[in-house]
Amino acid sequence: MKITNLIKTLFYKVKNNPTAINIIIVGAITVLVKFFGFYKEVIIAGEFGLSEILDTFLIALLLPGFINEVFLSAFNSVFIPNYIAEEKNNKNIGAFQSTSFMVTILTSLVFMGIAYLFTDVLLELFFAGHTSSYYELIILQFHYLLPCILIWGLTSLLSGLLNIYGEFTYSSLYPIITSLAMIVCVVFYREELGAGVLAIGMLIGSVLQLIFLTLIALQKQILKFALPDFKSSNAILMFKQVPAKVSSGFLTGLIPVTDLYFAAQLVVGSITALSYGMKIPAFFTTIFIIALGNVLLPYFSKLTIDDPEKSFKTLYLLNKWIFIVIMSVMVVASIFSTEIIALLFERDNFTADDTAIVSEIQIIYLIGVPFIICGNLFVKFLTSINKNAFMAYVSLGSMLLNIILDFILMNWIGLIGIALCTTIIQILKIFVFYNYTNKQKEIFIQ
Repeated sequence: MKITNLIKTLFYKVKNNPTAINIIIVGAITVLVKFFGFYKEVIIAGEFGLSEILDTFLIALLLPGFINEVFLSAFNSVFIPNYIAEEKNNKNIGAFQSTSFMVTILTSLVFMGIAYLFTDVLLELFFAGHTSSYYELIILQFHYLLPCILIWGLTSLLSGLLNIYGEFTYSSLYPIITSLAMIVCVVFYREELGAGVLAIGMLIGSVLQLIFLTLIALQKQILKFALPDFKSSNAILMFKQVPAKVSSGFLTGLIPVTDLYFAAQLVVGSITALSYGMKIPAFFTTIFIIALGNVLLPYFSKLTIDDPEKSFKTLYLLNKWIFIVIMSVMVVASIFSTEIIALLFERDNFTADDTAIVSEIQIIYLIGVPFIICGNLFVKFLTSINKNAFMAYVSLGSMLLNIILDFILMNWIGLIGIALCTTIIQILKIFVFYNYTNKQKEIFIQ
């Protein structure tokens, strides 16, 4: 009887809580998006296995993806809280939008040039010792992925605008387009597109995503351009936060780069094995990070202005229950790790030996999932109050520790050690964020 009453109470609270409803909607859509993403991975695994084409694609994607995650997404993160502040205070959102789009376009073009000039250097420094055909495959795919930098920057900004105005359905659904485009290219046009099939599929999907979000933003009348104002107080604050956020993202982004570097020192296929070991943990992580992050960043940005005390209470309560629920799910997933990998990927060129290797890596990453999700909640909250400088220091410490542990653990237990290093760092980071947030609480609620 008590359990029934508890369920009814929870249902009533969720039903009357728009934020909770938005989180559930985004979570459900993200599950659908990830389903198509996993289906794409299943198709790719069956077609390529742990192969040279997949290894070179992941390397070719490394620099464009790194720029997107570190620089372009960082700008989007600081854009949201300061846009909300501009809307609440100065209400000159047209100028703020124009300023943000101009900065995004110029920044994207600059980084496209940097990526183009330094790719050869990157290959020589971090991925030396391979055949000429291996490098030719990387460069071929990189040229198709390079324009994605600009496309992803604009897409990220449009997605942020949709989140601010509560259009979470569209901002969560659009990644499905790239998965569908890549599936179509691999299944129907592999021979015609040749070795560049994966990169071309990603480029086509990225273009279609940008078109989709632009049409939605125009339909919802969200785009309101005016003459840019680079002297707006909130624009200035946003620009001041960008270096710290970029530094944080840059240093955090170096962690998977370091992992790939050490994995490349091992046998061919190690990079792909590490990638497949991340896919199930990334599935859970992405669902919760998108569902919670997309909704809670604008939510916290508004709440910390209106009711700071409530914002801290909400953060702690969410972290408590999310950690308990996610850790319980991860324990079950770890028990059936081998069966999950075999069911999803073991076919054609993906053998039982591949399954055994990937399964061990997956278990280690699964343990870190609750810490990643809860740590990300702290990151979103601290971003909403413009405390990005501290996160840059944390990222610096994490990156240095990752290099040390990668070297030690790889030499001790091989590829497993690289995965273990990542999980250890995620566990340590959440305790650092928790202590710092407690100090901010004392300041904000004085």
